[in-house]
Amino acid sequence: MKLQNTLELHVKAAVKALFQSEIESVEFQATRKEFAGDITVVVFPMLRVVKGNPVVIGEQIGQYLQDNVGLIKGFNVVKGFLNIEIDDSYYLDFFNNIKNKDNYGFTELKDDKAVMVEYSSPNTNKPLHLGHVRNVLLGYSVAEILKASGKKVYKTQIINDRGIHICKSMLAWQRFGNGETPESTGLKGDKLVGNYYVEFDKAYKKEISDLVAKGQSEDDAKKNAPILLEAQEMLRQWEAGDKDIVVLWEKMNGWVYDGFEETYKAIGVDFDEYYYESQTYLLGKEFIAEGLKTGVFFKKDDGSVWCDLTEDGLDEKIVLRADGTAVYMTQDIGTAIQRIKDYPDVGGMVYTVGNEQDYHFKVLFLILKKLGFDWAENLYHLSYGMVDLPSGKMKSREGTVVDADDLILEMASTAEDISKELGKLDDYSEEDKKALYKVIGLGALKYYILKVDPKKRILFDPKESIDFQGNTGPFIQYTYARIQSILRKADVKGNESNGLELHDKERELLKQLEQFPEVIQNAAENHSPALIANYTYDLVKDFNSFYQNVSILGADKEEEKAFRVQLSKTVGQTIKNAFTLLGIGVPERM
Repeated sequence: MKLQNTLELHVKAAVKALFQSEIESVEFQATRKEFAGDITVVVFPMLRVVKGNPVVIGEQIGQYLQDNVGLIKGFNVVKGFLNIEIDDSYYLDFFNNIKNKDNYGFTELKDDKAVMVEYSSPNTNKPLHLGHVRNVLLGYSVAEILKASGKKVYKTQIINDRGIHICKSMLAWQRFGNGETPESTGLKGDKLVGNYYVEFDKAYKKEISDLVAKGQSEDDAKKNAPILLEAQEMLRQWEAGDKDIVVLWEKMNGWVYDGFEETYKAIGVDFDEYYYESQTYLLGKEFIAEGLKTGVFFKKDDGSVWCDLTEDGLDEKIVLRADGTAVYMTQDIGTAIQRIKDYPDVGGMVYTVGNEQDYHFKVLFLILKKLGFDWAENLYHLSYGMVDLPSGKMKSREGTVVDADDLILEMASTAEDISKELGKLDDYSEEDKKALYKVIGLGALKYYILKVDPKKRILFDPKESIDFQGNTGPFIQYTYARIQSILRKADVKGNESNGLELHDKERELLKQLEQFPEVIQNAAENHSPALIANYTYDLVKDFNSFYQNVSILGADKEEEKAFRVQLSKTVGQTIKNAFTLLGIGVPERM
């Protein structure tokens, strides 16, 4: 049982014995550094039940606990705060229970209802860019955290593989491509197709300019540009199932899928299931018809179908156009329901989508609840802020986005430059160096993005992220590598750690280690990898303070040396486990 839970029972028993009163709960907080103690009981909330001076009440409870509870070795009271000192035996027992657990902190599967986490969900007209990187890293990490908290998880994405934007790339390739392919150009397929999206935009802008020069208004020119009209006609042909158009669409999308897979592999993320918009865009209509019968939706005079959400503080939302065609909302309703059909054990879903879609998801979740789906109570929009670079905003059509593949290469290159400056890898082979640069570079990128609360916007600076000091991925990786170096040099046998008198730095480390399982549960509940990242940084800071103040391999007694080596090993394993949840690798040497 966790220390706080154990203490709560004892404090309640003390209040009952001393004051013949019962309190519902006990408020705890971390003991401030300037006072002796490991955990603090806040006395003030008890005054609702126990009348008297909070200092006197604190003294009485503290004395009762010290006299009757073996794990408490001392106490002090500051104003209304009872600071409790825990006996070393408690921490040593805790340590003996976890020190050889490779999966420390992780909870075995405890929930028969699965969670489906959607992330990435790219368009097939361009490569993945920096914005996608934050999405992918967040979604993957939240999925791993949910798994570690004891849930079954399915990772999925819906690929936006239809629509006018896809036809723009297809038409530009038809016009300007001269039959080139990823093989003939040596380009990844997603990059090749993305280049033609940019080509379309150039040709479109030129045609607008020509039409304006001939006297059309800019608005009319934008609507009447021949290349746009041709792309719109291509979309109509695709929807009608034109054989040649469908073959071209399949070919170019195939190129893009291959390119995406390469990028996902390089980033280190995966999926269990893929959904395609081309297969889901007609879903949902049957549920609109059903909702019309039950009064969830209503029809306007023009024949369009709407959902009135004004009583819920939102507005009216269209779910079917007057001509009977679906809107995005219709498709999302249908896709959510289809996923539950495909995976009946799913009891909730997490949608990793940027915060510009906050309103869309409020409406979607509310409509699904109104349609009577009980699982709709367990839908969550993992909303996140955009990623900016020091150079400014990104635009796909103008070809100014930061490509994900280029970013991964740049991160490895920056890691190489900084490592060379520091001269840390002189004895490595070239092959080992290259592999390590990638681990450091990717670790820096992932950590920099994931340590920030998802809702906040990020200004991403590659150089700053690969600092070997401070709250960065490389700093934590370096500490892990330092621990592995200690373990390689150590020659100790594993003993039970009993009867030792703990150094303050050892106790601080053990207190930090004890928090890890709860941090995972909190991170799962809040869908926040930032809680894991910042916990790991705090653990590493505590370890480095321990390393600088306590001799590990030069300990006076063999049992102290054995304990400190094992403590270092457990910290290393916990760092590794935490970084696994963030999708970050840890190097054995650095």
